[in-house]
Formats: sequence, C-alpha cells, structure tokens
Amino acid sequence: MTDTTTLRNKAAAAVRAGSQQLVELSHGLHREPETALEEHRAAARIAALMKRAGFTVTTEAGGLPTALVATYGTGELVIAFCAEYDALPGIGHACGHNVNGAAAVGAALGLAAVADELGVTVKLVGTPAEEDIGGKVLLIDAGVFDDVAAAMMVHADAHDSVGASSLAIGAWDIRYDGQPAHAALAPWEGVNALDAMTLAHTAIGMLRQQLPPGVLVHGIVTDGGQAVNVIPARTAARCEIRARTLEQLEEAWRRVRACFEAGALATGTTLEVRSHGRDFADLRQDPYMSDAYAEAARGLGRTVLSRHGESMASTDMGNVSHLVPTIHPTVGYDTGGTKHHTPEFTAYGTTPGADLAVLDGATALAQVGVDLATSREQRARLLDGVRKRAANRD
Repeated sequence: MTDTTTLRNKAAAAVRAGSQQLVELSHGLHREPETALEEHRAAARIAALMKRAGFTVTTEAGGLPTALVATYGTGELVIAFCAEYDALPGIGHACGHNVNGAAAVGAALGLAAVADELGVTVKLVGTPAEEDIGGKVLLIDAGVFDDVAAAMMVHADAHDSVGASSLAIGAWDIRYDGQPAHAALAPWEGVNALDAMTLAHTAIGMLRQQLPPGVLVHGIVTDGGQAVNVIPARTAARCEIRARTLEQLEEAWRRVRACFEAGALATGTTLEVRSHGRDFADLRQDPYMSDAYAEAARGLGRTVLSRHGESMASTDMGNVSHLVPTIHPTVGYDTGGTKHHTPEFTAYGTTPGADLAVLDGATALAQVGVDLATSREQRARLLDGVRKRAANRD
C-alpha cells in the first residue's frame, strides 16, 4: 500500500481539482434554499455531480423523497460523509448547510480518488430535514447506515473546532379543542382553547426554575384562534425540549407534558399531543477521529479549538454518533460576529471565506478517511464495530 502521506496528498489534490464545482454547488444551494423534505433541486444537483464523478447513485434513499446515497469503491471498510442541504423557512441557509453539504461532497470526491488503494467504499449520504424532523434518524431506521464503519461531516461556524457535544432534542405538536361561542353575548357557553394554551405556557414558565441545568423548553403558538369576538375553539403550538441526554430529555418531557395536561384539565378542553419528527440524541464525537481532523485542519493553516466538554445546539448527527464512530467538527469563516439562524449569518454563506471553508473542510475530512483506512488498529476497530452491530441485529 502506498504510504499515508502520499495518499493524503492525493486526496487533497482531488479536492483541489474539483474546487470549482464544489464552490458552484455551495453557491447553488445557497441561491435556491429549500426547506425540510422539499430539497428536490439540492438533491438533484448533488446526484448529478456524483454521477459525473463515477459514483453509483440511489435517489429517494430510505423512502425519503430528497435523500440520496452515492457510493464509490468496493472495499470492506465503508466510510460515510453526511451531506446536509436543507434551509430554514424565511431565512435561507442561516445555518450554513450549503457549506456543510458541499464540503461532504468534496470529502467523498477526495477519498474516492484513493479508494481502491485504501480498500474502502466511500459512501455519501444526502441527509434532508436536519432542521426539522431529523432525516438522519429516519435513514438509520431504514438501514442506510448498517454497513457504515465511520461517519463524518463538518458544520459551518465562525470558528474551527473539534470535540463538542450537542444537546438531545425532542419536538411535539400540541392541540387543544374546545367549544366556540360569541365572546360578548354568551362567552359562558364556550370552552376556551386559548385559555388552555395560556395556562400551559404559564405552568411551563414556572416549571423552568425546577428543571436541571442544560434543560431548555421553547415553543411557538401556531394557532391562537380565528376571530377576536369568538371564543377560540382550537389552539395549536409546537414545543421543543433540549437536554444533555436522551434520558434527561424523557424526564423533562414527562414534566412538560403534565403542564399541557393541566391546561386541558383546568379549562375542559381536549388535548392532542403528537411527536414532531424523531428525537435527536446527544452528539458523541470519536476522540481518534477528532484528533485526526484537528491535525489535518491545522496542516491547512487553520486554528482549531478544542471544545471537549462543551455543547453546541442540537443535531441528528447525534443519533449517528450513537451508532458508529462519528465526528462533526465546525469549519470556520468570517461571519461578522453574527450567529446561526439569523438572516445576517445567511449573508456570509457565499463569501470567499465560506468557499475556502468548503474546500478545507472537504480536504480535512478526506484525510481523516485516509488515516482510518491506513491505521491497522483503527481499521480493525471500525470493522469490528460493524460486525458487532450486524450480530446484534441478527
């Protein structure tokens, strides 16, 4: 086998060779933002690019209309790169998923250039709806990650970092149904669904003092009634809870749900609760892969912060990390001091710094793939993990 340094350099050269199409991909995603499970143009762009590069492409992967899988090589060791490309309603790529997705594509192209020499299969997984229902969780359920030995992606940020965790998160859709009545002539004949929602939100506000550190509850009212002179017969809301672990999330939801039930009990309304999407697990980043990524990024001239023990927001990459060794480092560029999920952050997504982040993130991820494949110890560890998971499924 060719030495590791040569293979790392070949992977980096392949990313450089594809730099124009990777930047064009990032800009195209940014220019035409699409929200959860509506990312048809994004998925088509990526599928076409991977086909041109010689990958075998499967669209509508896992039964999701905007998911895809693209593979290259036949090696026993399967290394996956997760491409995100969904945007946020109204504010576009305010989380930088155009950078994330293009970097993952670039990493797959880079590692594919040396796949035969390494004995690996490169697997690009196009993962929709990270900002909503959690496409990666649904793809896990569909078996898309069953053969994967390690999974990677980078996330756009103002700084380069490795090692951070993320908060588990769950979301629920809430609905109260009551009885309408004229608000002036006979309000006593109504059953006020807005009162139920108000009571529940008040109870949650009081509960916050008793919640453990790191547990966050936030939500919006999506339907508060239709006419000011009619007792509201229906109200609806969406509630999210974040916690340090899935177990803590479950306990927090038990207590928050009791607040919604109290609103129904006090007002005589009926309560309907439905899970919105799938729970996101806390992120567990692999130490070896994190160190390898940091080394590769520093070799590209980047300053990489260690954020072990810190938490980011939430990501469905957490669920992947509970299944296979995973990294989710951040790749930085100047964002003018703006934060994720704001229109101001969106505006920086196609700057020269963001374009460089795409290429550097892709290169560093591809080089981690080389390191995993050329290390006897790491290769054995990853393949053993795949075998154990297969045995547990059987």
